[in-house]
Amino acid sequence: MFAGWVKFADRCRICWLDYAAFNVGDGPAAFLTLILGTLVVIGAVALELTIEPPLWVQLLLWTPVTLGGVVFSLRLAKGWLIALEYRNAAHEGRLKQ
Repeated sequence: MFAGWVKFADRCRICWLDYAAFNVGDGPAAFLTLILGTLVVIGAVALELTIEPPLWVQLLLWTPVTLGGVVFSLRLAKGWLIALEYRNAAHEGRLKQ
């Protein structure tokens, strides 16, 4: 399904489904920003309220957690959205005239 880390291949190697017909855009990145951002903020606030670590500890802890979470789940999110587009036969909106 992927030609690179997060770039889609032109076609499926098995069934030759054309991935160019689908457009997930920035949807996966937006979903991950909201979901992971919420989880990281909740974790950072909980850590601050329980053991009150210095700011540098918070930065050293949550920066790699955030980056790793986005990088490792971006492929999953992109694949999931393209599968939903395929299953639901989603197309761009068109105006009736």
